[in-house]
Amino acid sequence: MFIENHYFVDTQFMYMMSHYDRYGNQCAQVTTTKGTFIVDQSPVQVLNESIQRIGFNYRGALETSKLLLGEVHMCPVMINPIYRIVVFPTKAHHHEDTIWFNPLQIKRTLSYNRKTMILFNNGTILVVPIRLASFNTKLKNAEQLEKITAGTSIPSFTFILDPKKKRTKEDK
Repeated sequence: MFIENHYFVDTQFMYMMSHYDRYGNQCAQVTTTKGTFIVDQSPVQVLNESIQRIGFNYRGALETSKLLLGEVHMCPVMINPIYRIVVFPTKAHHHEDTIWFNPLQIKRTLSYNRKTMILFNNGTILVVPIRLASFNTKLKNAEQLEKITAGTSIPSFTFILDPKKKRTKEDK
C-alpha cells in the first residue's frame, strides 16, 4: 500500500479510517474511487488540512454543523462547500475505530447480521459494525447539511386552486 505525506479530501473520497504504522503512529487509511492508500496523518488531521486549504478549520466547521443542524450527535462536517463535500463519522471523532464517509459516494445501505452493508457508486462493498437505522440517520444528517449549506433547502410555497371556490363572471 502506498504511503502519502498529505491528502486533501476531494470528490473521489469514499471513506477513511484509522490505521497504525509499524512504529505505533496513528495514520489514516483512505479509500477513494481510484484505490486505497495510507496517509501519514490521523484522520482528523487529514480533515483539518483539507478544510484549512479553503480558509477554515475543523473546529469551526464542526461548530457550524452543530449550529445549522441543532443537537445532533456525531455531526457531519462540511469539508469543501465549493465541491459540496460533506463527511460524517460512525463514532465520535476521537475514537480510534471511527470511519469517515462521503455520502455522495454511497449508493445504497442494507442491513446485514445487525451490521450495515454499504454499497458504493463504484461497486465497492463495506460492512461496518453499526445498526442500519443509526447509519442511515447519520447519512441523512450529512445530506441535510449539504443541502442547507448549498442553499437548496429554502422552503417553497405551493398554491392549489380549488375549482369549487373559483370566481366566475356572475360573482363579480
